[in-house]
Amino acid sequence: MSTDHLKQGAFGVKRASVKLLQAAALLLVVMLAMPSALAEDRAVKSKVAPIYPDIAKRMRVSGSVDVEATVDPAGNVSDAKAVGGNRLLAPAAEDAVRKWKFESGSGSAKVKVEINFSLGQ
Repeated sequence: MSTDHLKQGAFGVKRASVKLLQAAALLLVVMLAMPSALAEDRAVKSKVAPIYPDIAKRMRVSGSVDVEATVDPAGNVSDAKAVGGNRLLAPAAEDAVRKWKFESGSGSAKVKVEINFSLGQ
């Protein structure tokens, strides 16, 4: 095999690699854009305050918990999952958010909310 053939083969591999990277970058951009395009802003109609866990009070634990709620078309929370914050406070935050009511919408939506716990509650 001649040197020219090797150069042409390497050039073809390099060009294919660049095209693959471009396609991967485009796919990443589309995937990152999809959740925000599919997400629907839902106003909160009513909130239920979390019950501060007794053990957290005794240990003087405070802070916030980020909860991702799945809201059905009627505005009811069908699922709530803590996605950040103190794990000792997470179950109380999830329980509270499950009782919230949101404005109705055309379909299900994911909503992220922050629940704050302070010892003054």
